[in-house]
Amino acid sequence: MMTVRAKPTGVATIAKNNNSHHRDDNKGEPNVGLEFDSAEDAQELYNLYATKIGFKIRIGQLYRSRIDGSVVSRRYVCSKEGFQTTSRTGCPAFIRVQRIDSGKWVLANINKEHNHELEHQSGEIEICTSTIQRKNVNVPTPISKSFIVSTRKGLRSIDEDGPSGVLDFKRLKREINDGENRARGEEPYKGLEFVTAGEAYEFYHTYAANTGFKVRIGQLFRSKNDGSITSRRFVCSKEGHQHPSRVGCGAFMRIQRREAGRWLVDRFQNDHNHELGPPSDASKGFKEEASSALENMDLVESNGGLSLVTRSRESKIGSDWYNELFDYFQARQAEDMGFFYAVEMHNGRAMSVFWADARSRFACTQFGDAIVFDTTYRRGSYSLPLASFIGVNHHRQPVLLGCALIAEESEESFTWVFQAWLRAMSGHRSVSIVADQDRAIQYSIAQVFPGTHHRFSTWQVVAKEQENIGELLSMNPEFKYEYETCISQSQTANEFEAAWNVLINKYNLRENTWLKEMYRVRKSWVPLYIRGTFFAGIPMDGNLKSYFGTILTSQTPLCEFLIRYEKALEQRREEERKEDFNSFNLQAVLHTKDPIEEQCRRLYTITKFKVFQKELLECYSYVGIKINVEGAISRYLVQKCGNGDERNTVAFNASNLNINCSCKMFEFEGVLCRHALKVFQIMNIRELPSRYILHRWTKDAKYGILRDVDSAGASQDYKALMLWSLREEAKNYIEAGTASLERYKLAFEIMQEGRRNICWQN
Repeated sequence: MMTVRAKPTGVATIAKNNNSHHRDDNKGEPNVGLEFDSAEDAQELYNLYATKIGFKIRIGQLYRSRIDGSVVSRRYVCSKEGFQTTSRTGCPAFIRVQRIDSGKWVLANINKEHNHELEHQSGEIEICTSTIQRKNVNVPTPISKSFIVSTRKGLRSIDEDGPSGVLDFKRLKREINDGENRARGEEPYKGLEFVTAGEAYEFYHTYAANTGFKVRIGQLFRSKNDGSITSRRFVCSKEGHQHPSRVGCGAFMRIQRREAGRWLVDRFQNDHNHELGPPSDASKGFKEEASSALENMDLVESNGGLSLVTRSRESKIGSDWYNELFDYFQARQAEDMGFFYAVEMHNGRAMSVFWADARSRFACTQFGDAIVFDTTYRRGSYSLPLASFIGVNHHRQPVLLGCALIAEESEESFTWVFQAWLRAMSGHRSVSIVADQDRAIQYSIAQVFPGTHHRFSTWQVVAKEQENIGELLSMNPEFKYEYETCISQSQTANEFEAAWNVLINKYNLRENTWLKEMYRVRKSWVPLYIRGTFFAGIPMDGNLKSYFGTILTSQTPLCEFLIRYEKALEQRREEERKEDFNSFNLQAVLHTKDPIEEQCRRLYTITKFKVFQKELLECYSYVGIKINVEGAISRYLVQKCGNGDERNTVAFNASNLNINCSCKMFEFEGVLCRHALKVFQIMNIRELPSRYILHRWTKDAKYGILRDVDSAGASQDYKALMLWSLREEAKNYIEAGTASLERYKLAFEIMQEGRRNICWQN
């Protein structure tokens, strides 16, 4: 006999009959070939089996039909699958079911091997109905002739449904949930309609409370026409990584406003990556949750309904951090006149903080043309929201251009941080910036850095790819090949547009919201649109190496933060000094007799010369064919010998020696490509025009940066540059001049003589 009794928390307990035959105990085990009426039936069986064995499950990836977009395959995995949280071990255990022509589902694959210890088994198996969302199902059970159901209507006995001994869970779930469903509402589903956004939030909040998690109000989207809210996301409280308690949970419900003014659920994800808690009183927590929004406007209860009110901003930075940092800032200012810091204030309270020393501010005048806004802390359980502005120096090393603590991840905070950086850098605006895709960051960059090309962080694009089309990429090699070819191989906008449209139509992805959005912002992540902008060669398939590396980690305590910060700073700057020394005192080996190679060895740093030298050597294995002449401009088709697949078009202007290649390497990295060098060889050009050797990559990038500037130009345009250049030199001069009394006297005399010479000039 099996007894099923419903607990008040929604947890059903099945007591196993110890006298059951062994053959019956195996009936609930999943095996390849098992057939189900629905995917949820398979999920229920796997959940029963998992509980019996001693592990928990999650809903894994799904795969949709190319024809109608319907789900045709699903994976249910061990809860420890993957590595997104510290509790996961990458467990390979799973089952996969697929839909067959009859509409039924068949178990196609299974892996029963776990790479972790299983939980202790007891005489009772608990099925937590709150952890896995499902419809009513029929599931084979290991035992039973009859069972007893305890519901709000009282005890009832239900006989065996048939000779197979299969329990009808549809009837069981109806008996258990009939009363409860009225109180908690149905599970959200696509197409569910509400009169107001507040009604939708209240519904999701009630559902969450009864299921065992809490909700927050997530992103909102506004109309481009009138600024009105057109879409809202309600997310699990553990969404994101802004706080140690958050684990990046992907559960959410999104609603969209229809033309009639009503709101419709257009996306729903119920897969949590963390343990769910016990059900709670929805009405008790509703007021608390409604006031915890993260957007500009919050939903709060008033006069029996929900209304939008201005949000009260809160800092995620502990008060003890402010005290420690302010003491550090004041000490640094006393010894470094160029040290800059700023504090964002809101209603008399400190919020975000920004700082940069004189060296960072000077570095921005040299290497601030392409920057990375590094928010690595968002990828893990970092207790400190440290963001940094990173540039690329003339040795291709990361160089610090300022740091910030982000009080909250809102448009206001990011805008303030960007404005503080701009003030510290005397209004310097970068050509390009690599930063996250979040709308708050997008809006802030557009507002503070108009005209700067914003490129999305690669890690975030890849993560969103896996979240939205990961199943399709992993289970359909043909789609993966076509998708990656479209993204990385398109050479022109027309090529990309054509390939994208074929992809969307062929695989029936026109209604995929994420792909629609990614197409809209294609200029921020598709290589074709990025290559034409200078990014200092920061790789397309990755971001710049973290400046602080492993010195500052998520576990760094307050008492060690500033010590480690200074250590990382000194370590990076020492690495730069070593490369400076090598570039001035060592010489790279020449591999050709081409005078261009000698010219570039003399000017470039060793690191950058090796990049150029590789292109020069490669150009010898290419052939150039003149295909068109228009006046002084000749066009060449340059391709590798014996490989017709790699072709690039180079335009050369004989009147001014201007050259342009379709690969855009010079525009992207600031070094001439093999294709352009091949045409220079054909035209017998023995020396590169100075405009094709960027000063930022030369040995003298840190010194005499204004040497080549026309003296007739407006000096006011270069005032900040001159100020920081002289200040940096003066700092080094003072350090050398105070080493001894004799050096001080000599340094003082030289300085006085120099001042007199400058003052006597008209």
